[in-house]
Amino acid sequence: MTTAASGPTDSAHLDLAIAAARRGRAEGGIPIGAALIVDGEPLATGYNRRVQDGSPIHHGETNCLENAGRLPASTYARATMVTTLSPCDMCTGAILLYKIPRVVIGENRTFYGNEDYLRERGVEVVVLDSEECVAMMTEFIAAEPALWNEDIGV
Repeated sequence: MTTAASGPTDSAHLDLAIAAARRGRAEGGIPIGAALIVDGEPLATGYNRRVQDGSPIHHGETNCLENAGRLPASTYARATMVTTLSPCDMCTGAILLYKIPRVVIGENRTFYGNEDYLRERGVEVVVLDSEECVAMMTEFIAAEPALWNEDIGV
């Protein structure tokens, strides 16, 4: 299901996002994690903190961007956002706002976000179709359907 070139480093970077997602779930939150990679090196990770912080906007990708702190546009232009789950409209907007040119997605079977819009806007989208990510979200959705529906605005 890869839609663009991926390599072994994408899988290693996804492992960082998965670890972040697992931290979030261990705290009672939603297991979605992200990592911001710049010039091939991890700059920040983050995870969905909506439950923990009572926040409407701390999804995995937005929390990761916050953890990275203020960065010049030239840094975002060299970045890859790695996320365990297909990005929602809000996270897609953040990726586009900061002109992050590449997104690596762990899986999009449990939730298909706005990847098509990212592609339309020239973002390289790589879907790794990680069984670990699918299992993590499938287990969570079965255990916490109301919380999942709240997170995706249903």
